[in-house]
Amino acid sequence: MPTKNYNILLIEDNPGDVRLIQEMLKEVEGVKFNFRHADRLSKALEILIRNGIDVVLLDLSLPDSQGLETFNKLQERIPDIAVIVLTGLDDSTIGVKAVQQGAQDYLIKGKVDGQLLFRSICYAIERHHMMKRLKELATTDELTGLYNRRGFLTYGKELLKLAKRMERAIFLLYVDLDRMKWINDNFGHQEGDKALQEISNILRKNFRKSDVIARIGGDEFVVLGLVTSWRGEKTLSEILIGRLEEKLNAFNLKSSLPYKLSISAGLVAFDSSSIKNIDELLEEADKLMYEHKRRKQRSSKIK
Repeated sequence: MPTKNYNILLIEDNPGDVRLIQEMLKEVEGVKFNFRHADRLSKALEILIRNGIDVVLLDLSLPDSQGLETFNKLQERIPDIAVIVLTGLDDSTIGVKAVQQGAQDYLIKGKVDGQLLFRSICYAIERHHMMKRLKELATTDELTGLYNRRGFLTYGKELLKLAKRMERAIFLLYVDLDRMKWINDNFGHQEGDKALQEISNILRKNFRKSDVIARIGGDEFVVLGLVTSWRGEKTLSEILIGRLEEKLNAFNLKSSLPYKLSISAGLVAFDSSSIKNIDELLEEADKLMYEHKRRKQRSSKIK
């Protein structure tokens, strides 16, 4: 039977408690624990940013952070990690509050043995995976695999916070698939679904994994991302929309679809000192997208 491996990060400043927990985990047979240790929250965050940790054992009382705020800081910086809170006898109520706010479990120091600790670790990892999967189902568009509107608002707000913290500019691109009703009416809804999937694939290939890409309406898509080189909104708009249209033209040349895909798009961008909230970004980019659509319609009538 293969040995199970768990990557554990213990955040604890008491050397005695560190040795005790290490000895407890050695008692568990058939399991290998790859053990990391940090005696401060700041050091722990540096380890977690590099990833590779399955579960965190977190003491709430540290030299650089105290109480429930310790868990909140960890969750804010590294939200996608399973956490077991370690508490003393006098502050078990804080452990309960931490679980209510997203920790997977809490254990009281002095009342834990190796098997109980191991069961808690297994439970925390499984519960974290389950909650992550449920969150993905709630925030993902079933047809395209992109984020849905809820996912966009959830992860988009986090990206806005990151942009402000890093003092980076941010852009929001609003994309509308042209003639969606015409495609559905003439070729059927199954073909319309295929058109939406193809646009989704083009967006996914054209933007970075760190960008938040979503289908927020029937034929409406958005992309939110950090700007690597700020050269002004107009230049950025020309680059990103122009590159997207090039990819779309290349797709149409090779495609066997009975119609050509086209889009209308609008882009807004702001530096970190003037970043707006997500709803204002959407509203402004949406207006620019419709201006683009109207220009295209006027141009086609003239021709």
